[in-house]
Amino acid sequence: MLAGLMMDYPLTLNTIVEHARRMTPRKPIKTKLPDGSWHEYSYADLHRRVRQLGNVLAALGVEPGDRVATFAWNNYQHLEFYFGIPCAGAVVHTLNVRLSQEQLKAIIDHAEDKVIFVDGSLLPLIEPIAERLETVEHIVIFNDVAGRDCDLPNLLHYEDLMAAASDEYEWRCADENMAQGLCYTSGTTGMPKGVLYSHRSMMLHTLGVLQAAALGPTEADVVLPVVPQFHAMAWGLPYAATWVGASIVMPGPHLQPAPLADMIESERVTIAAGVPTIWNGLYHELRSKPRDISSITQLVVGGSAMPRGLIEAYERDFGVNVVHAWGMTELSPIGSVAKLQTQHQDLDEGGRWDIKAKQGYFVPGVDARIVDDAGAELPWDGETMGELQVRGYWVAGQYYQRENDHEHFTADGWFRTGDVVMIDANGFMTITDRTKDLVKSGGEWISSVDLENMLISHADVLEAAVIAVPDERWGERPLAVIAPLDGGCDAAALNAYLLERFPKFWLPDRYVIVDEIPKTGVGKMDKKALRQRYAEGKL
Repeated sequence: MLAGLMMDYPLTLNTIVEHARRMTPRKPIKTKLPDGSWHEYSYADLHRRVRQLGNVLAALGVEPGDRVATFAWNNYQHLEFYFGIPCAGAVVHTLNVRLSQEQLKAIIDHAEDKVIFVDGSLLPLIEPIAERLETVEHIVIFNDVAGRDCDLPNLLHYEDLMAAASDEYEWRCADENMAQGLCYTSGTTGMPKGVLYSHRSMMLHTLGVLQAAALGPTEADVVLPVVPQFHAMAWGLPYAATWVGASIVMPGPHLQPAPLADMIESERVTIAAGVPTIWNGLYHELRSKPRDISSITQLVVGGSAMPRGLIEAYERDFGVNVVHAWGMTELSPIGSVAKLQTQHQDLDEGGRWDIKAKQGYFVPGVDARIVDDAGAELPWDGETMGELQVRGYWVAGQYYQRENDHEHFTADGWFRTGDVVMIDANGFMTITDRTKDLVKSGGEWISSVDLENMLISHADVLEAAVIAVPDERWGERPLAVIAPLDGGCDAAALNAYLLERFPKFWLPDRYVIVDEIPKTGVGKMDKKALRQRYAEGKL
C-alpha cells in the first residue's frame, strides 16, 4: 500500500459555498417573492447568511445529527437552509408542501424533527398539527409579517433570529460520512419512505450533475429550478449551480404557466428543470401568448416520461432543446440523461426525437441492470423488458430506519426501482411502465406509459392517465382518464388515433372525461388516487 499520496480533503457541503464566495461572489440569486416582486442578492451574501444561520441553529439547541425540517417553496431562504443546516452538522429534512396533514405529522414524527422552518404562506398547513408534533421544539417563520398574529407558543421569526446572529462561525461538518439531508418519497404506493443522504453522497451527486455527460451547468448559465426544493433536493441543481457560480432564479410560489413564461423571458434562463405537467402547461401558455424563450439551452424534464409529441412540439415550435432525464429520490436523484451522441448524428429529425423520448444513458457513477421476475439478469437488446435495478456512488442502500428491506434492496446491493424498462445495446434506456402500473390483459402486457404519451400528443388532449381495471374475461383492461384541452374528446377518434401505433387489444375499453387529473405532491399523475376512485365507483 502506498500511503500519503493525497491530502485527505473531506467531501462536505461547506466547500461548495466557500468556493462560490471566493470565485463568484457577485453572481446573483434572484427570488420571485409571494407579492410578485423580486429579491436579489449575491453568493457573498449567501455565504454570510449561511454562517449566521449556523449560529441561529446553535442558539436553538440544534446539535449535530438533529433533523431540521423545511416547509417552503423554492426561494433564497430555502437555499440558505440547504447549506446552513448540514454545514451546522444537522440534517436538512425537506417536507413536501402538498402532502396531507396526517402524512406531514407522520413524517415529522418519524424523522424526529427538532425545528421546522416554514414559509409564512404555508403556515396554515402546519398550524392545525403543530401542537400534536412529538419532537418539534420551535417553528421558525419567514416571508410573512401576518404570521406574527399566530398564537403558536413555539413560533419564532427567521429575520429576527438572523439579525441577532453573528456571521463568525466554524463549520461543524468535518466528517463527510455525516448525514446531510433527508427526503421522503412521494408516497404513491403508501406512506412515504425516508432516504438519508450523506455529505459524501451529495457531493458526489453534485459532481455527477456537473458532468457534461449529465446536465453540466457552468458559470455562464442562468438556472431556474421549477422542480420543488422539497422533491429530491431539486434534482441537485441548487448545489450544482452554486458550486460553479451559475446565476439562480427561484420561482417562489409562482409555478403557473404564465409567470414561468415571463420569468424565462425576462431573466434569460438557460437551464430550466421541471416535470412534464409543468412543461405541458407552459407549452400551451406559449402557444396562446408567445414569449421569447430562445435563451433556453436545456429544458430538463424528469419525474415521469415526457411524451415524444411534446418534445417534438417544443423543438419544432420554439427551437428549445429538450433534455429527458430519469432519476428517483433514492438516487439523490440523477440516474440517466437522454442527450444525443455521435452515433445519432446521421439521424433525421424524427429519429433524433425518438432518441430524446427515451430516458437515455446512465450517467457515470450509476450502474444498472434489468432482471426478470426470478431475479435473472436480462440482455440489453432494446426489446427485452425487465425491472430496472441500480447501484452507484449516490444510490441509497436502505431506507431511513428500515433495515433488512429485501422488498426494495437486493442481497447483493442493488436498489429495486420498480420501473419496467428496455435497454438497447448502446445503453439507452426506455421506461415502459412502473411494475404496479402495467396492464396484464389476457396474459399480454400493455404499457400505460406508451398509451398516455400517445394520447397526450392528440390535439384535443391536455392530460391523460391510464390505469388497469379488473375484467372477468381478460383479467385486466386499460381505462383512460382524459382531461381535454378544449371541450370534450371523442372516444372513437382517440381509439382511431391509437390504432396508428398500437394493436387493437391495447385500446382502452372506456374513456372517462375529467376537468383535471389528480397529481402527487411532486406533480406526477396520481394513479393511486385514480385507482381508489375507481374502487369507490367514482370513475
